[in-house]
Amino acid sequence: MTVDMATYRTPADLVDRVRAGELGPDPATQRIAVAFTTRQAVRHSGRGTGYRNEVLSLRLAEAVGSCAVEPGALPESALDDCVGADVARLLDHPLLPVRVAALDAYLMHVTPHTPDHGADSVRLPAGSSLEKSRARARAVVELLDVPAGATVLVVGVVNSLLEALRARGIGYLPCDLKGGVTEWDEPVVTDALAAADRCDALLVSGMTLGNGTFDPLRRHALRHGKQLVMFAQTGSAVLPRFLGHGVSAVCAEPYPFFWLDGGPGIIHRYREGDR
Repeated sequence: MTVDMATYRTPADLVDRVRAGELGPDPATQRIAVAFTTRQAVRHSGRGTGYRNEVLSLRLAEAVGSCAVEPGALPESALDDCVGADVARLLDHPLLPVRVAALDAYLMHVTPHTPDHGADSVRLPAGSSLEKSRARARAVVELLDVPAGATVLVVGVVNSLLEALRARGIGYLPCDLKGGVTEWDEPVVTDALAAADRCDALLVSGMTLGNGTFDPLRRHALRHGKQLVMFAQTGSAVLPRFLGHGVSAVCAEPYPFFWLDGGPGIIHRYREGDR
């Protein structure tokens, strides 16, 4: 079967094509073998603040698809719903994170992160949690093509990303649904779309796929001709499908994520026009 590497104008368009079996095997024939969650609390050495992560992951053959959720928000029944279920059924699940993880697993299965699918793979060195976080941040920020003095909306506050932007002389407006302050006591706004008008480019977490805020940001970037760079543990195989339709570049990081161990790792970068 020929793999369809086309990009798509909207998430709904992509899901419709998957449901129709136009991108690979009929999703009704593809069953999830393993469903699991990964929970993490972190406070890097030398950092004054910490955070928590929770991620739903689904195993389809050799592929793992993932979607981050707010810690504690995913009901225990979600795992039972997913394991043994076919992808077509899960694409209609009432929980958006389940639908995203199932779509990610399917697309990871049919279009893994390889050079012939447009991926530029970057090795992350072994190191401490902070060293690996900083290495990933540098690889993500390199995808931005903005001059010093520009202002970037950062949706999904990761202090290492802010640190990497500061090192390049790029201004930023941090945004996260949880609000609060950054490591440098900068206030974090909570309404990304309202803040987007004040910024020259957007640097956005894939977690926006799982909470429904991705597509409005994609449409904003497309309408105003702004760069939209995604850093994606959630939906790492989904987001490259929107290159050229609002998304400028993607740093894709499928499971296992950099924070799970201290050994070397790998991330995959995609740029508009390279596919």
